[in-house]
Amino acid sequence: MNPSPQELSRIRHELRSPINQIIGYCELLLEDQSLPAVFTPDLNRILSGGRQLLEVLTEYFDASHFEERRRNVFQLHHDLRTPVNHIIGYTELLEELVAENGGTSAQLAQDLGRIRTAAHHWLALMEEHLISTSTEGSVDGEFLLAAPAVTLSTGSPRSANAANHHGEGRILVVDDEAANREILVRRLMRHGYSMTAVDNGMDALRRLRSEPFDLVLLDLLMPGIDGYQVLVKLKSDAKLRHIPVLMVSGLDQDNGIARCIEAGADDYLTKPFNPVLLRARIAACLEKKRLRDRERETHQALIESQRLLAAEVAGAAEYVRSRLPRPLTGEVKTSWSFEPSEQLGGDAFGYHWLSERQLAVYLLDVSGHGISAALLSVSILNLLRSDSLPRVDFRRPAEVLLELNRAFPMEAHNNLYFTLWYGVIDLTHRTLRYSSAGHPPSFLWTPGMPEAPVHRLRTRGTPIGCLPEARYEELEVAIPIGARLLVLSDGAYEFCAADGRSATLEDFAQWLDGERRVSSVTPDSVLKAAQRGNGGRPLEDDVSVVVIDVP
Repeated sequence: MNPSPQELSRIRHELRSPINQIIGYCELLLEDQSLPAVFTPDLNRILSGGRQLLEVLTEYFDASHFEERRRNVFQLHHDLRTPVNHIIGYTELLEELVAENGGTSAQLAQDLGRIRTAAHHWLALMEEHLISTSTEGSVDGEFLLAAPAVTLSTGSPRSANAANHHGEGRILVVDDEAANREILVRRLMRHGYSMTAVDNGMDALRRLRSEPFDLVLLDLLMPGIDGYQVLVKLKSDAKLRHIPVLMVSGLDQDNGIARCIEAGADDYLTKPFNPVLLRARIAACLEKKRLRDRERETHQALIESQRLLAAEVAGAAEYVRSRLPRPLTGEVKTSWSFEPSEQLGGDAFGYHWLSERQLAVYLLDVSGHGISAALLSVSILNLLRSDSLPRVDFRRPAEVLLELNRAFPMEAHNNLYFTLWYGVIDLTHRTLRYSSAGHPPSFLWTPGMPEAPVHRLRTRGTPIGCLPEARYEELEVAIPIGARLLVLSDGAYEFCAADGRSATLEDFAQWLDGERRVSSVTPDSVLKAAQRGNGGRPLEDDVSVVVIDVP
């Protein structure tokens, strides 16, 4: 039903009221002789936006051509929302400037808050009186009286800026509106981002193909090639598809959001921006890109290792052995045995000093056999030996396992996963802190004291790479004087016994308890017991055994 001239007159009156507030407070501030000059340019922009809003309001809500104007609902929303988006954007920039300058007058801060509130009130009124509906292939506008649409609460820019978060990353802004570009660029540069802006889709694609960017803020509605078309072209380009895209539009329509997400957009924002939400979503997109880049770099490093060693398959087992540590002969003594199976396997182990009194010990077993398993085990071993995992305290075993699980998802590594036992010996406090991921327990006992217990050291946790959401626990045990620590792979006890029965961990634990009472348990004695138990046949899996003596 068409609105009557009286209804249009009432609506014009309601919509003019917040505009008049915007213009009035702007003029009062500009007339204030004590106003710092730095505020004048943006206040003039806000004043210009308020006057433009009055002109658009008069044009669209005139009874003589309202029905004709409202048929193009996209243009209607664009023309009505654009000026107020600019008003809100520049006002929030000024509020942030006020927050950064503590000596600025309280009256200025209050008046800017009133302008921002009036602008959001205008948006609510506009949505209350003009609700758009869209169908496949066509868009129709219908004039209705209804409850106000839900709008985002921006909060105070002072409080939003108080956290003082600073970003890192190069961002490309694509928007045909100069004011939109300026507001986004100025706002994000304040938070440490490197900004570039273009006004059309073709220029955006040219810049993306010639320069590196970490994120694209892409306006959906633009003349010529629109944002959706740019998104499709970007995601179909193998060199560009990894760049995250945050779609931006003044139209809050579910079908548009879904269409962009299906095409590969990472997220979606509507104008005017909630400053806190804007920064949060940009930070989330950039963090996802950093994780993707790190995963890609890890994968590329593994591929390079495979390429270098593929021509030396016969010597690959010896290469793995060359990466194993030399025995320690000082205060702490170590010894080990390593027996690869007929196939090249995935066992690897090591130990190194984290400090003068803290020794890290680790043993891992990659699933499967062959070059891939061996190379992955060496890659992980090198990461552990060089303490190269970012943001990890290598004195905390659970942290190490958690970050490895993030860095080595099995989907990115030929569906290979690995078990791991990681411990830190603290000689000062005589403690052993440890964590394990699907790995056999290590054993701790005191040689020469047959009645002393044998401690099994294992924690709950799935193998590394199987479950992205896996969590790992960490335990600590006191180290007795003259203790011996045995760390091993499951090849030491998983074999087919002479009687056809499959040997188990309990069989090994029983053998260990008896052996330690009559002789000294060494890596060689463990290996020979496995070979005897397997009937002298070649072992089907690698056997790795590390023994550490702590005085």
